[in-house]
Amino acid sequence: MSRAPLIPEQRHQELLRLLRSSGVLSIHDLTAALNVSHMTVRRDITALEKSGQVVSVQGGVRLADWTGHAPPRERASRAALEMPRKQAIAGRAAELVEDGMVVFLDAGTTCQSVVPFLAGRKDLTVVTNDFHAVLALCELPSVHTVHTGGEVDVSSGSSSGPLAARTVGAINLDLAFLSAGSWDLSHGVTSFSTDKVLLKQAVMAAAGSVALLADSTKWGTVERFNVTTLDRLDTVVTDAGLPEAVVDRITEEGPTVLRTA
Repeated sequence: MSRAPLIPEQRHQELLRLLRSSGVLSIHDLTAALNVSHMTVRRDITALEKSGQVVSVQGGVRLADWTGHAPPRERASRAALEMPRKQAIAGRAAELVEDGMVVFLDAGTTCQSVVPFLAGRKDLTVVTNDFHAVLALCELPSVHTVHTGGEVDVSSGSSSGPLAARTVGAINLDLAFLSAGSWDLSHGVTSFSTDKVLLKQAVMAAAGSVALLADSTKWGTVERFNVTTLDRLDTVVTDAGLPEAVVDRITEEGPTVLRTA
C-alpha cells in the first residue's frame, strides 16, 4: 500500500530531516525521497529558503547553518565511528593497488583498514606514518614496510612534520592514499595541523597517483589549514552516502570518484 501524500508542512519537516542527516542533497535525491515532482520540491525549497532554513546550491539544497561537524581527533573515538563504511571504502581503494607498487598509507582508521586487503599482493612496499598500520602490516611478512618517522602525535598514533616529509621525499611512490578529517568543494582537503599538511603535501609531490579516502560524514567540514584542492587529486574513494549532486561537482573538478555499493 502506498503511503498517503504529505501535506506541505510535513514535506518541509521531512526535507529538513533529510538535510540534517546528509548536509546537502540534490533535487533528484529529494524528489525520490519525498515521492513528488521536481516542481513540488523546488516550491518547498523556495518556502524554506524564505524562512531562512535552507540555501539553494547548484542542483540541490543545503541547510542554512550547516557547515558539517568534524569527527573527533582522538584515535580511539574515531576508530569506533562508521567502521563498516570505512572498511568498504578501504576494500574499494585496495582495488587500485597492483603487484610491485610502492604505496603510501596516510594516518587514520580508514587507511589502516586497507592493510588486510593487501594480503594477496606480491612485491609490495608500503610506506606509512601510522603506527597502527605498521603493526597490522607486521602480520603480512610478504609486504616490505617503511615507516616515515617524525614528530609523534600520541592521540592519533601517527607521526608527521619535516622529518617525516624528508623521508617521503626520498621515496618514489606509485600510489598514495591520503586520509581526510575534513573536506569540501570550496576548500578541498583541510587539516588542523601544519605538520600534517607538510607531510601530506610531500606525499603528493612524491606520488605518481593520489587517491583521497574520505567517507561522506566528513564532507562539508573545514579545518583552518589547506592541504590541497580537489582538482589536484586523481581519485576520490568514498561511500554511497555522498549525494549524486556532490559527486558530479567533484568529478567536474577532475578526480575520478569511486563509491562503495
